[in-house]
Amino acid sequence: MSIRIIARFIARPDAIDALRAECLAMLEPTRKETGCIRYELLANTANPAEFTFVEEWADQAAIDAHMATPHLKAVVTNTQPLLAEPLDVRFYTLA
Repeated sequence: MSIRIIARFIARPDAIDALRAECLAMLEPTRKETGCIRYELLANTANPAEFTFVEEWADQAAIDAHMATPHLKAVVTNTQPLLAEPLDVRFYTLA
């Protein structure tokens, strides 16, 4: 059974463009990873500071490999000073 991840980023008002750029840079390398079924970046229409990744992974091993990639480690480090709230990451399976 695949695993879904929802990862929500909220930018400081002065960091919206920088956060968007960091998030967009994740799309191409992540979509090429083994086990990545879906990887989308959503922008909240009611709050321009909010960006949410909607992800689907084949299994926990694919997620573990993703968490160890240089591009994921970089985005976590690079976005910390841009965030107005802590990064919110949640894991789901179909009910």
